[in-house]
Amino acid sequence: MTARMSQTRKRRMPVGLPGHLLGTMAVVVAWSAGIAGGAPSAIAADVQSKQWYLSAMQAEEMWKVTTGEGIKVAVIDTGVNPSTPSLKGQVLKGFDATGADGDEYDDYAGHGTDMAELIAGTGKGGGLQGLAPGAKIIPFRVTDTEFQNKHSVNAKDTEDAIRAAADSDARIISMSMASDFPGRGEREAVKYAESKGKLFFAGVGNNAEEGNKEQFPASYPQVVGVASADRDGKVAEYSQNGNIVDIAAPGNEIPRWCDSKFQSYCDGDGGTSAATAIASASAALVWSAHPDWTANQVLNVLFDTAGRDWEKGTLSKYLGHGLIRPSMNVLKGKGNPGAPDISPLTKEKTSGSSASPAASAPGSSQPQKKETADDAVMAGSSNEKDDGSSLGLIIGGAAAVVVLGGGAFVLIRKRRTA
Repeated sequence: MTARMSQTRKRRMPVGLPGHLLGTMAVVVAWSAGIAGGAPSAIAADVQSKQWYLSAMQAEEMWKVTTGEGIKVAVIDTGVNPSTPSLKGQVLKGFDATGADGDEYDDYAGHGTDMAELIAGTGKGGGLQGLAPGAKIIPFRVTDTEFQNKHSVNAKDTEDAIRAAADSDARIISMSMASDFPGRGEREAVKYAESKGKLFFAGVGNNAEEGNKEQFPASYPQVVGVASADRDGKVAEYSQNGNIVDIAAPGNEIPRWCDSKFQSYCDGDGGTSAATAIASASAALVWSAHPDWTANQVLNVLFDTAGRDWEKGTLSKYLGHGLIRPSMNVLKGKGNPGAPDISPLTKEKTSGSSASPAASAPGSSQPQKKETADDAVMAGSSNEKDDGSSLGLIIGGAAAVVVLGGGAFVLIRKRRTA
């Protein structure tokens, strides 16, 4: 287990996984598995060719329309190294909430840099290719348990980072970190981010086999909870499930930096960490194509066009609204954006801001429990036969049956990776 993945946190940990875990859910909705073309360098052949989801999600075709230009993504994590070949020129000034030595560019675990590359990496130098390479990253550094044990730190780092991200000109907040424990300050910070028009994604966690506890911030009603799926559209056995899940994105078999030395990439599962980054990049593509939309409208379209084989608007406890498919909007113009000021998460009125730096009045909506159907994810053929996408549905399996595999992710303290 790498240092990045073995760390436990007082409050939350990155939600990636170190090894390839083979168990899957029997409730599946699959995208066609495509392999991205190999790049000339040896490193690229080892890394970019393994980013199978780029082909499956029709990345090359989408990049002819938009690369996510004009969109900034706040990455709340272990820091982001702006000097990797794939991130040079992609990382802006952010905020270090740790209260310790160093700054937001000092990634002490390598995890935050992974997430940034998956979102906006250019792929230069054979590095990870981001799904939205035209987007920019604003890093916000927070702590984990190992870091806290070695340094004097800010106990309110997470809520401070969320508020700072809300006050930045990032439109999207991506947080691949999770905790078993909610906090009043963090909850209020999340509500504040919603009031500023931000679209907030967080991993649901990789602890399905170890209690499947509700995770935060993904469980807050204003946050999009992201589950992890493999190249067949199967939900990984480690990916937590329940009413916390809003959507699923690729998370299995995704390369990552081996450690904070940034010398080489390792194989393994990115977990719901990677899924969160890819979901955030998907939103960046859609928002870039429709810059006048609000966060609510972007999310409405992602939910509306998600791959599924059940009634639209009904949530699966494993896949939420389904598999994320930005190409359905970017390439085909599908998806109903809906009302600009109604949240598709809470169904309540929001400020409707398009996430400009100007502050909006904090929202007054009360948190609501995320609701799911009676886990009625039925196997069958797709109702979306005409999408022409390599993410078309290939349905198999039975309803609500979990096949558990090996490879547990153990929570030791409060903070852990999503």
